[in-house]
Amino acid sequence: MSQMWFEIQEQPQVLKNCLEKNQNTLISLAQVLKEREINHVIIAARGTSDHAAIYAKYLIEIKMGIPVTLAAPSVFTLYNKTLLFNNSLVIGISQSGKAADVLEVIRAAKVQGMPTLSVTNDEASPLAQEAQFHLYCAAGVEKSVAATKTFTSQIYLLAQLVALWSGDEAFKAELARVPALITQIIENADQVKNKVERYRFMNECFVLARGINYAIALEGALKIQETTYVRAKAYATSDFHHGPFAMVDDHMPVVIFAPQGPSLKDIHEMIQKLKNAGADLLIVSNDAETLAMGNCSLEIPSEVNDFISPFVNVVTAQIFACNLAKLRGLNPDAPRGLSKVTITR
Repeated sequence: MSQMWFEIQEQPQVLKNCLEKNQNTLISLAQVLKEREINHVIIAARGTSDHAAIYAKYLIEIKMGIPVTLAAPSVFTLYNKTLLFNNSLVIGISQSGKAADVLEVIRAAKVQGMPTLSVTNDEASPLAQEAQFHLYCAAGVEKSVAATKTFTSQIYLLAQLVALWSGDEAFKAELARVPALITQIIENADQVKNKVERYRFMNECFVLARGINYAIALEGALKIQETTYVRAKAYATSDFHHGPFAMVDDHMPVVIFAPQGPSLKDIHEMIQKLKNAGADLLIVSNDAETLAMGNCSLEIPSEVNDFISPFVNVVTAQIFACNLAKLRGLNPDAPRGLSKVTITR
């Protein structure tokens, strides 16, 4: 058994732990944001953490109506410039808390007196120490290079913050169901394992989604890239309709996250277009009609809405990547050329 698989299985308990650990901080931070009437959010992150930032961007903009900017940390570290952070919450996300460029964004905002938040899995890390508020993933040591439990704990904490900040009790109740939903996915992991054989020899694929699940297309593609060495490329279906579609040829594998919700109509159009082009479709959905449209399909629980479907979708992607790596004779815990902590300046 790989360490990655063990860490995938830990996720339901990790989410419960991180909420319990951070409840007081979440309440305090939400209160500060309301009192200061924050009307802009800037998020700095890299890699998997950047995908968590994209999930947060969609969530904050939809639930709060507040614009969210994804920072370009090299503006600070390579070009030695700073930005005006007027009335902004500035968030730095890093699993290790050692991302030097993200740290510079937090420091610049702190100098200007703006509220700053870090989300890390290390309470003693530079980023945790520098920010005014810190949300601790409480995921325990993540030994596999491929991030699993740290990613889901990041997006869970950010979602819990949005639920408190917006006062959305219904969303808070939905989030309370997430650990049990992930447990369902893990218990049904053989559904994924039994279908991985089809993709054993693929060298490239596309991973598509729309809306809030675009972050999961990005994260799913990254998991495939780093564990199986398949050239996986993620797109929003809205972008894939344009130039990238020209790369699709007969039998091209395409993974599509297609949960019930506002994006499904657009995704149906893309599925039909891909079928006409001869692509091989792996569809992840909780809609029976949509599942039937795939050459292969993976079913997620029916009772998930657009805002919590990213949790079950990303765990499905993690299980797929982990099993495909093992089938290809690779070690998903130690991808070639990679280390667990990457410090970018």
